[in-house]
Amino acid sequence: MILAAIDIGSNAARLLITEVVIDEKGFTQFNKLNLIRVPLRLGFDVFDTGSISKQKRAMMMQTMKAFQHLINAYEVKHTIACATSAMRDAKNATDIIRKVKLETGIEIEIISGDFEAQIVYENHFAEKLDNEHSYLYIDVGGGSTEISFFTNDLLTFKKSFNIGTIRLLKNMVTTEEWDELKETIRLFTKNQKEVIAIGSGGNINKVFSLSKRKEDKPLSLEALRDYYKELSAVGVEERMIKYNLRQDRADVIVPALQIYTNVMRWADAAEIYVPKIGLADGLVKHLWDEVK
Repeated sequence: MILAAIDIGSNAARLLITEVVIDEKGFTQFNKLNLIRVPLRLGFDVFDTGSISKQKRAMMMQTMKAFQHLINAYEVKHTIACATSAMRDAKNATDIIRKVKLETGIEIEIISGDFEAQIVYENHFAEKLDNEHSYLYIDVGGGSTEISFFTNDLLTFKKSFNIGTIRLLKNMVTTEEWDELKETIRLFTKNQKEVIAIGSGGNINKVFSLSKRKEDKPLSLEALRDYYKELSAVGVEERMIKYNLRQDRADVIVPALQIYTNVMRWADAAEIYVPKIGLADGLVKHLWDEVK
């Protein structure tokens, strides 16, 4: 069966098309057929004005129409479409969702930050690791950061914070919001087993790619700090050339590293694993659980 997930984030929209196969032993395999990313950057409008501009609305509509054509071409059986922080904050989100449904048939659901954190956790990467540690999921987006804490085979904490890369670029994160994140992390990681971080999001995946590490090897907090110093020392244009980054990645990668390094430091996590998981992957698995 072929399923599709659409993730409309504050920086980009993604369409993930996946084939779900059950092998002869009854195990479910998720085979990625295609992943398309369009840098809509809705957060740059919303976090400034509270609404999505006419230009961005037109871009979003064209993107959704393109996604629907691909969904039809792949003969997708079931689709889930979710929007996160920028659409949560946009005053005109309801009108846009109505128009998208009317013109494409795609039904977008705006999900809460807590549900977003849960979906990322449902990729269950920590279960492939050992029981000697606690695991902190950190999913950094343009508008928010989702935190989930996993210890003794249990999800014990999940919360969304309005600290994201675009908000940081626009100087819209207050000292109080940073303090809340710090105190929360210190509180739920206190007296727990040694913490290992698990990172998701386009920025940490790009940093991992730059590191040229093997897929199953973690990055150290020191390595992230070094990348932060190195990348923040040059401007956006130089980052694009020197590190072969797209413009919509080159500007947000530095604030993303700031978030990852702060969260890891407050949790006393020395290492971070970067599996190729994200909200879209979690949405596909969530959709499969509903379909089956």
